[in-house]
Parts: sequence; C-alpha cells; structure tokens
Amino acid sequence: MTNYAIIVAGGSGTRMGSHIPKQFLKINGLPVLMHTITTFYNFDASLQLILVLPEDQMAYWQELCQQHQFTIEHSIAKGGTTRFESVKNGLRHIKAPALVGIHDGVRPFVSPDTLKRCYHHAKALGNAIPVLDAFESVRQVNDECSKALDRSTIKLVQTPQVFHTDNLLPAYNQPYTPLFTDDASVVEAYGKTIHLVAGNRENIKITTPFDLVLAEAFIKAGFEEVEEEEDEIAL
Repeated sequence: MTNYAIIVAGGSGTRMGSHIPKQFLKINGLPVLMHTITTFYNFDASLQLILVLPEDQMAYWQELCQQHQFTIEHSIAKGGTTRFESVKNGLRHIKAPALVGIHDGVRPFVSPDTLKRCYHHAKALGNAIPVLDAFESVRQVNDECSKALDRSTIKLVQTPQVFHTDNLLPAYNQPYTPLFTDDASVVEAYGKTIHLVAGNRENIKITTPFDLVLAEAFIKAGFEEVEEEEDEIAL
C-alpha cells in the first residue's frame, strides 16, 4: 500500500506582519516549506509528496526551488478558497488504497517518532492524529463569564493527521461546513472514531514572529525532540 503526505500551504503573512506568505519565510537560510518537505522525505523517501499551493504562488515556489536547488520530488495541487477545498484538491492525486497524512506546511519540526506513530496507528486503526496534553490552565468563556475546565480532558491537536483512504475519501465527499476545522473533524462527521497518538512539543505551527524565533532556536539547538511517555493517548 502506498503512503502519501499532502502538505497544505495556503497561508498569508498577515499575522506575521510580512508581505511574504509565511510558508516562504526563511529559517536557517531556507523557506519554511522546504524544511517541512525535507522532514517528510528524511522520514521516508518513498512517501508520495503532494504540495497544495494557491495558484498565484506556484510560479514563486518554482523560482525558490531553482534558487535553492531544491530537488525533492513532489506533485503540486491547486489550493482552494478553504482548507477543506484545498485538501480535497490534493486528494485528487491519490491512488487508493493508501495511507494519507495531511500536514500543515508551516510545521517543519514534526519528529520522526511522531510520524512513525501516526502512520503506524493509522494503518492498524484507520486513522491517527498527534496531540499534546494541555499543560496550562484552561478557561471557557461565555459572554462575560468564564469557568475553569479540567485540563486533563483537553488535548492540543497537531498534524500530520493520517487516514486510510477508506475513511478519508468518502468523508471529503460531504458538503463543507465551518465546523470542519481540521481533517479529523471531517472524518469524525462521517461517523468514524478518531484515534489519538502522542505528538511532539517542537511541532509548532509557524504563524507569528515569535514562532520564527522559536524555529531558529530549535535549529541551533539541534532539534532534540521531547517524547511523550506513551505511544497512544486514550480518549
């Protein structure tokens, strides 16, 4: 069975305060997106990589690849107006049956162990998504009131979210709803139970200048991953 990774990179530089889309900003001299693709390639060179980009960014990406002599093979799919549509466009490149990981293009620090857990558990269970425990206090806000929540019941969700095509393809034939905040919510709406595995703390989503500072620090520190105690986190 073929394994795929769909890397979704449709962001802008708004929160970054930059006119350059965040996936093209440089860390350690290379665009963030190249670090992300390289991470997946180093994990498994046989992975079929599909990059989803807005149409108006494709030429610029090709220029960057030439400029940095970036030669890791990947297909390119056209992004949509929503993440849901972008992923759906990427899925048109998939040949089932397959395992498909869907990943944010601006998460370059997912660890090999996290990737291994996601693909391994998805093969056994049909899907797997990486999560972290909430390590700070959490409050729920309602109008002008707020109340403390039990943080042991809260998980912070990361990517890649990996699915067997038996789960994923029919789920993405559903009509879009704003409640689809990630791929797991799409598959869950199709009636499937979502399985959680441990993520890694460095697997941050680079969206602000502070995140760029962290990213540079991770690279300078040699990116030593912090492992969770258990391979799978129970619901």
